[in-house]
Amino acid sequence: MKAHVTRSCFGQMPDGTEVSLFTLTNRHGCVAKITNYGTIITELHVPDRDGKLGDVVLGFDNLAQYLKGHPHFGCTTGRVANRIAKGEFSLDGKTYKLELNNGPNHLHGGPRGFDKVLWKARPLKGAMVRFDYTSPDGDQGFPGEVAVQVVMSLTDANELVLDYTATTNKATPINLTNHSYFNLAGSGDIKRHKLQLAADFFTPTDATQIPTGEIRPVKGTPLDFTEPTAIGARFAKLGGRPRGYDHNFVLRGDVVNSGQPAFAARVVEPKSGRVLELLTTEPGVQLYTANWLDGSLTGKGGIVYRQHAGFCLEAEHFPNSINIPHFPSTVLRPSQVYRQTTVHRFTTT
Repeated sequence: MKAHVTRSCFGQMPDGTEVSLFTLTNRHGCVAKITNYGTIITELHVPDRDGKLGDVVLGFDNLAQYLKGHPHFGCTTGRVANRIAKGEFSLDGKTYKLELNNGPNHLHGGPRGFDKVLWKARPLKGAMVRFDYTSPDGDQGFPGEVAVQVVMSLTDANELVLDYTATTNKATPINLTNHSYFNLAGSGDIKRHKLQLAADFFTPTDATQIPTGEIRPVKGTPLDFTEPTAIGARFAKLGGRPRGYDHNFVLRGDVVNSGQPAFAARVVEPKSGRVLELLTTEPGVQLYTANWLDGSLTGKGGIVYRQHAGFCLEAEHFPNSINIPHFPSTVLRPSQVYRQTTVHRFTTT
C-alpha cells in the first residue's frame, strides 16, 4: 500500500459551504482524519502491541457536533494558544484589548479563533495535507493580517507531523498548537497512562491559571514527571477542583536551542502497549487531563466523555508570554517567519 490522501464531504456550514474531511493513510495502514474546519484531527488510528489499529483521539462523528461547541477537540488553536491575562497586552507602545472567553482572560485565540474557521486545504504528495488561513487585521482584537500555514503529514514511521509557518504585516503575538485529546487505550480514563516529560521546571499560576512569572523546579512536587509516572497517581496531592493537571512545563534547553524537534514527552499505555512520543521545537508543553469533561458530551461510537477521558500535550510557548518579558517571546514582526514543528511518534512496547 502506498501512502495516500482521500477527500470526502464532512458536512456543511450554516451558510451552506461544504466542509471536507481528509483521510491520510500511510503504507502500514495507519489513518489520520482531518477536517478543514479548524484543522481538527477527528480520528487517529495506530496499532497496539498486537498490531490491532485503534482510534486514540477524542472527537465526534460529524461536523454538526463540532459546530455545537466543544472543548477544543483536536484543533489548531490560535492566534495565541493558552491564556492572555485580562485579554490585554501592550506592544510597541500601543495597548490591545482582546475578546474574553475564559473568565477574566483570553483563551486559545478567542471566541472565534483558528479552531472555528474554515481553512483552505489541498493534499500534497503521500499522506500529507496543507492547510492555509489568513487572519484579518483586528481579528479577535489582535493587530496585523497574519497568513498561517499548517502542513499535516502521516509518515511511514507512524508519525503525525505538524509543521506550522506564519507571516504578518504588523507586529503581533502568535503561539500555535494542536489541542488533541489522546487516549492510547481508546476508551476509559487516562489515569494509568505513564508519562515522562523532559521538564525540570514549570510555571506556577494564580487562581485564574495565569503564570505568576516564577519558574519553579518540579522536584518534590506532584508535577515531577522526570521519571515515568502514572498520570493519575498524584491527582489527590494536586488539590483544587476539578482535580487534574492544567500546567505549563518548561522543556529542557536542548529542545529550545536545537532548532529541530527534540524529545519533550513519552506516554505509555500499559494494557495496549501503545506509546506516544512528542518531539517539538517549542519551549513549553501544557499538560491538560480533561478535568472539565463531565459526561455531557457523547463522542464517536457513542462513547460518553467523562472526566480524565483524555490528555493533551500542547507544544507551545508559555501562557501569557506577551505580558511577561522574561518568558520566551511570542512576538512576530513583518521581517520574520514564525516556524514550529511538532511530531507525534507512535510505537509499541
